[in-house]
Amino acid sequence: MKTLLISLVACGVALAQAPAPAPAKKAAPAAAPAAINLSDPNTMKAKAPDVFKAKITTSKGDVIIQVNRGWAPMGADRFYNLIRANFFKDAAFFRVVPGFMVQFGIPARPDLAAIWERARLIDDRVLQSNKRGTITFATAGPNTRTTQLFINFGNNTFLDGQGFAPFGEVVEGMDIVDKIFSGYGETPNQGAIQAQGKAYLDKNFPNLDKIITSVILPADAPAAPATPTK
Repeated sequence: MKTLLISLVACGVALAQAPAPAPAKKAAPAAAPAAINLSDPNTMKAKAPDVFKAKITTSKGDVIIQVNRGWAPMGADRFYNLIRANFFKDAAFFRVVPGFMVQFGIPARPDLAAIWERARLIDDRVLQSNKRGTITFATAGPNTRTTQLFINFGNNTFLDGQGFAPFGEVVEGMDIVDKIFSGYGETPNQGAIQAQGKAYLDKNFPNLDKIITSVILPADAPAAPATPTK
């Protein structure tokens, strides 16, 4: 955790008449916010709106997710920054278990996977249940959330007591989510995906569905209808 250090400087007072004060210096302009850089998690820490929608265009069609920051603030902020940076471009839905959930979020680029594996989040409190259509960060234990997420196919309320905190839900396109290719089940190796990225999946699991692009929708803008793609 960064610690802000404040230094106090004591000013001496002379008995003799002090010289006329020098003209005050103009304050230096505030530094511009760092440009978004996928390779630097510190540039992707903007606070999310209280409620927003994200459109994820997949190889099966469009999925609209509404996020409620009050459900899980840190998870919502992380998702907001990842989506607006198009972090998930070419990322595959690598773990699909019908009736349970579909998991994604390991980036297509191994260099990004290595960087973001260290960008862990403190857990949010679980305020919502893992019902069908909700989206939640995957974990490897307490305080280990990074970029992997899952969408619940079923009402997985047993996950609530395990610390999985939903931060949003699919409001359009759950039928698209249901069609995501599930033929490989849990076979793709997550370690290999982390290390080799898209090349490993394209060679060994060519039928996996992928994310083509993702955007934050303008506030109050009507969501575009889901458009299945080849």
